[in-house]
Amino acid sequence: MPVFPRLALPGLVLALSACAQQAGTLTLSPGEQARCRTIDLKVGQELVLSLPSNPSTGYRWQVLDAASPQLSSLGPEVYRNPDDDSLIGAAGLSTWRFRASQPGQARLHLEYLQPWDSSTPAARRYDCPVRVR
Repeated sequence: MPVFPRLALPGLVLALSACAQQAGTLTLSPGEQARCRTIDLKVGQELVLSLPSNPSTGYRWQVLDAASPQLSSLGPEVYRNPDDDSLIGAAGLSTWRFRASQPGQARLHLEYLQPWDSSTPAARRYDCPVRVR
């Protein structure tokens, strides 16, 4: 047997077994009145959190506690208007992606507020316990 196939086969088996062990993605899209429950994840699992948002009002979601070191951010917030891109000022969704990086407990805490106005309280809060196993 040539050298390349003998080396490639074990590498392929290793890569496929790593893919099979991925825990999948947990997607959360709580509505305005959502009740927060413990978010249970396995190490390696991805969490996608989408919250209703309307930046044209001056309010933005601020991540106050990103459940570190249990969760690792996979990038910045992404805002998307799911209904109609042609409607200026329409509400949409702000989405964050995290990966469960190590076992333990933490909190994922976001507040919907006007970042420049510290005297105005947050209009909404998302504050949930996170458990990574």
